[in-house]
Amino acid sequence: MNSIFLDLGIIKIYWYSIIILTGLLVGGTIAIKEAGKWKINEDFMINLFFFLIPISIIGARLYYVTFNFDYYKNDIVDIFKVWEGGIAIHGAIIFGILFVIFYAKKHKANLFRLLDIMAVGMLIGQAIGRWGNFFNQEAHGAATTLEFLQSIHIPQFIIDGMQINGVYYQPTFLYESLWCLVGFVLILLIRRYKYIKIGQITAFYLMWYGVGRFFIESLRTDSLMFNDLKMAQVASVSMVVIGLILFILKSRGSKLSNLYNDEENVEDVKF
Repeated sequence: MNSIFLDLGIIKIYWYSIIILTGLLVGGTIAIKEAGKWKINEDFMINLFFFLIPISIIGARLYYVTFNFDYYKNDIVDIFKVWEGGIAIHGAIIFGILFVIFYAKKHKANLFRLLDIMAVGMLIGQAIGRWGNFFNQEAHGAATTLEFLQSIHIPQFIIDGMQINGVYYQPTFLYESLWCLVGFVLILLIRRYKYIKIGQITAFYLMWYGVGRFFIESLRTDSLMFNDLKMAQVASVSMVVIGLILFILKSRGSKLSNLYNDEENVEDVKF
């Protein structure tokens, strides 16, 4: 499989970069549209993404490099070759949330309203972004057989792409992409529920992605490790616990208070 989208000689544009950028644009556009429902200034959101996207990418790369430092310490230059793959979504989530906390505080915005808005676009962005791993032939599972891949009724081009050096592998990138896609649809439905409260969409995102990634990670062979622990599973369990606690805390109080869909509960963000 050719991982290069466009070869201009000196400059090469990789499919990985194109797909990650597409995921960011789609997820960001949906978040901006969702923010508009609550009268949040579009410029406020664009400015947020202007800083959030590079910070999240840097965080994702730092997270990946940290747990692969034995490799990168021998070739520091490779740390900067993000287009070749090697970014970790958990790093992007951690750094992204930290920046959103800072941004919300700076502009006196409702933090959990902002995180909910971001969560609406996150899963579809992740669902798209996982296809970058397909073109890089990474983030796959253990070796399997052609018969198994045919038995799960996936398109032939995916089966062909999962043949690496003559060996077929489980398409765990696809499992995660589909899990995120289903989660995206569920968030679209949940956010319309009359009694959903601000912060509970974020809680659902954390729990949904955490559960799916925990089990999918058990199938992968390229996990980031700390001693004998798969760090993605540790992070995923943490996401589920935090999400569950957040969901419970936000459910407290009157059934009619702090509702996400309260038309009068809009943001007056000074920007």
